[in-house]
Amino acid sequence: MHSKVEESPSLLKRAGTDKLREVFQKYASLQKDGEHYMTSEDFVRKFLGLFTEAAFNDESVRLLAGIADTSKDGLISFSEFQAFEGLLCAPDALYRTAFQLFDRQGNGSVSYADFADVVQKTELHSKVPFSLDGTFIKRYFGEKKQRLINYAEFTQLLHDFHEEHAMEAFRSKDPAGTGYISPLDFQDIIVKVKRHLLTPDVKDNLVAVTEGHRVSFPYFIAFTSLLNNMELIKQVYLHATKGSRTETVTKNELLYAAQTMSQITPLEIDILFQLTGAVNQPGRIDYSDLSNIAPEHYTKHITHRLAEIKAVDSPNDRSALTQVLEATYRFTLASFAGATGATVVYPIDLVKTRMQNQRTGSMIGEVAYRNSWDCFKKVIRHEGILGLYRGLLPQLMGVAPEKAIKLTVNDFVRDQFTDKRSNIPVWGEVLAGGCGGAAQVIFTNPLEIVKIRLQVAGEIAGGSKISALSVVRELGFFGLYKGAKACLLRDVNFSAIYFPTYAHVKASLADKDGYNSPVSLLAAGAIAGIPAASLVTPADVIKTRLQVAARQGQTTYTGLWDATKKIMAEEGPRAFWKGTAARVCRSSPQFGVTLFTYELLQRLFYVDFGGNQPKGSQGNKSAIALDSTLAQQVRPDHIGGYNAVVPLLAGIESQFGLYLPRYGRGGAAVPAATAANGSGTSS
Repeated sequence: MHSKVEESPSLLKRAGTDKLREVFQKYASLQKDGEHYMTSEDFVRKFLGLFTEAAFNDESVRLLAGIADTSKDGLISFSEFQAFEGLLCAPDALYRTAFQLFDRQGNGSVSYADFADVVQKTELHSKVPFSLDGTFIKRYFGEKKQRLINYAEFTQLLHDFHEEHAMEAFRSKDPAGTGYISPLDFQDIIVKVKRHLLTPDVKDNLVAVTEGHRVSFPYFIAFTSLLNNMELIKQVYLHATKGSRTETVTKNELLYAAQTMSQITPLEIDILFQLTGAVNQPGRIDYSDLSNIAPEHYTKHITHRLAEIKAVDSPNDRSALTQVLEATYRFTLASFAGATGATVVYPIDLVKTRMQNQRTGSMIGEVAYRNSWDCFKKVIRHEGILGLYRGLLPQLMGVAPEKAIKLTVNDFVRDQFTDKRSNIPVWGEVLAGGCGGAAQVIFTNPLEIVKIRLQVAGEIAGGSKISALSVVRELGFFGLYKGAKACLLRDVNFSAIYFPTYAHVKASLADKDGYNSPVSLLAAGAIAGIPAASLVTPADVIKTRLQVAARQGQTTYTGLWDATKKIMAEEGPRAFWKGTAARVCRSSPQFGVTLFTYELLQRLFYVDFGGNQPKGSQGNKSAIALDSTLAQQVRPDHIGGYNAVVPLLAGIESQFGLYLPRYGRGGAAVPAATAANGSGTSS
């Protein structure tokens, strides 16, 4: 295999030479002629963290180390270590890594002997022996099996190999050549040959999907083809639903879409609905049904988490205490997210408040503002930069529990209306948002009235400075809830508009696997804030007028309805929309930053409580609860391309079924990458 990797677009950024050398020397235990080298165990067991058990399979360790050891001398030099790091950054790293696994001589090609040697060491071959002297092998390596396979040809060989293996397994179960096998034989073949494509739902229903009938060869081929083409099936579904991931479709609707854009056969569609009918209700399917059938992709594991905790083994194990802990977890993360969002946009909020507080009959005179930009400039001119942050401290003290309550209650209520397919009706989204908005008012109202009075205090030239404590003392407990009805009117409607809009915009910005990048999260949060913030501005104006202490010559209000009538009579309907631009400019980025931070924190500090996870936080594919399950551990020495090395080795298993024995000969064999977890059992 060539040691030099061509420059091309990649998932990962290359590591610096000095840092990479530092990591290499940390694990290199052998020194020869003044040079440091890694042994196979240094690289696989110590650096990669695989095969850590005492009874590890040394042959599997040598095979994996040989991927980086291009000189095939049993030692890995720094140049080889660095070259492999570069290969891991290549867009076709999965196939290139598999190629180097089979390139046993390091000459950039795969011979028949190389291919046969690796295949015979896999767990699949030990369970379902493959004829290495048959016509399939001769078509690739020649009649005398002396032809060498280059990288491009190898990728096709690897792709075709498992299909041929499956057909050979069928023939072995049908020695009489009837064209049929029993349901149990069908299950046995699929579990052994295609286990890298099986999710738990599929594996548990392999016999049920046959309905007790014998399995014909065409059915068998269609079934394996369906497993191979699930990503294409998803595209057919999205074509049929015009991009929606929640709309359900019938068999005829999916069949029509399949005929217009792909070569998916009617038999494959029949099997798809048999599978989904065995798992869920028959008749209609949505995107989540397809995700239950399609295994996750190895690249999902490249995303690092600072912490990963599994609080329960399954959703059925959720207790009342677990749900309380989940709410506490969400509350804590939402507090940090809310404080972050509020700090970023606080200057805009101050300008919005001062614009909304301008009234007819005001004695302020020259301090009046022509527009939001004029207000912003005058605050800096008269009060300095810090004037833009008047009232920030009480805002942060209140915004943490305020946003935490809003987000936690919204999530909790959404969970109650979310079905087992992770879908929720629009009315449930609106109700959940409204409940979150109502729950936050208990914190919002005192916070708002103190913040607003501090924000407008700077409008009077030479006026005495006031503090948050003095405002609280002046108002008293019940005074802190002045304008609470207007606050409810604003916050309930805002949240009822915002959260459903955010969920749908976020879904529309997700990639084909339902994953939302951080940028798409920020954009979705900001976009959803525009209609929510603008449409509730009248309620926000009324609330501001009720909560600000009227000065001499200013109109006073006795309540919500009184304020509405007087503003309309004295200033006209346009007064209800004062500060709309400033409010949108504040609320849109604030909630964009808040939801962005909230969801990223849930990704970084991941805890599985057995409940619903935020949609878009990962590729929308079910984890394979078989031997290929991989929990990527945080390893600080895995830098640059090595960030992907353990997930990628798992990908060789999950994509190609190349499972290597984990324990020494005679021990139970499980996949290599699972050793990263330090546990696992063979199926």
